[in-house]
Amino acid sequence: MAVTIPGTASYPVEIVAPWGGAGTGQDTNGYYSGTFIPSIWSGKILEKFYNTTVLSMISNTDYEGEIRNQGDHVIIRTRPDITVSTYKADQVLDVERPMSTVVELLIDKGIYWNAIVDDIMDVQADVNMMSMWAEDAAEQMKISIDTTELDLIYGQIATANKGTLSGAISGDINLGVTTSPVDLSGGAVVGATNIGLSAVNKLAIQMGQCLDEQNIPTQGRFLVINPSVASMIKMSELRQVDVSGDSVSMQRNNSIGTLAGMDVYVSNLLPAGVSATETLAAGEQIIYAGTSIGLTFASQLTKIETLRAETTFGTLMRSLNVYGSKVVQPTALVGAIVKTA
Repeated sequence: MAVTIPGTASYPVEIVAPWGGAGTGQDTNGYYSGTFIPSIWSGKILEKFYNTTVLSMISNTDYEGEIRNQGDHVIIRTRPDITVSTYKADQVLDVERPMSTVVELLIDKGIYWNAIVDDIMDVQADVNMMSMWAEDAAEQMKISIDTTELDLIYGQIATANKGTLSGAISGDINLGVTTSPVDLSGGAVVGATNIGLSAVNKLAIQMGQCLDEQNIPTQGRFLVINPSVASMIKMSELRQVDVSGDSVSMQRNNSIGTLAGMDVYVSNLLPAGVSATETLAAGEQIIYAGTSIGLTFASQLTKIETLRAETTFGTLMRSLNVYGSKVVQPTALVGAIVKTA
């Protein structure tokens, strides 16, 4: 049966019979049977898009080379606080024996992938299936780790760096709590200057203030937000180069760059809604600020194996990734619970 494609000829194509008979008809002698249209497999793979991962950019990996297997413990020593005393002539000096506390990084999580390519598929395939799968698995592992670990940071942050009474010195900065988040959808802040300071910009500055009050260095500070918050920044007055201070405006490059002295990263993997560990309400989300000295992360592919399958004709490829993270400097991170709608 011929299939009609609008604007084209019918298929199978009607041609003059090759045996020289009168009229036209479908070629049935083997040159063109009219009964099979082959499927053509493209050698190009459709592009796949992944969530942006940020954990490796906002944490330090100083202890990554010291892990071997899931269950490893990495003991991290900290600097002790030395007491400075007033000196008087002829006094007997007090002797102090500084004690250093330790932080334990536990490599307590592991994820894996395990896939098989049957021999018959491998022979017929015109692409390297194992290589393609390995590349995808690497991205999926990073996404899984980011989703898990970003959700656990908020609970380890110093008390003075989150909540409605934040600020180690001021104690009056509202960074939101669940059921009462910072509302970023209200537009301009009351009392804003003529640059049109938005609620998002104000919050970023206040998160930086919390770091200042904890004596955290200004170098290497970051701010992690989701796309809805990023859109608010791009729609604020900071989109103009004469306000943001960047060499190119956000209107030109569609990139935030820095805000309140912090490098800005955008991620879809931040804790949000009722699925978060912090039991957020619907519509609530957490954003983070800080420096990489606050969070340590260690990850290692401990097993990468290719082996023959026992129960079928095929080749197995599998990989095990063990990892762990810990907030080692709770004062170097700030968390805010916000809503944008």
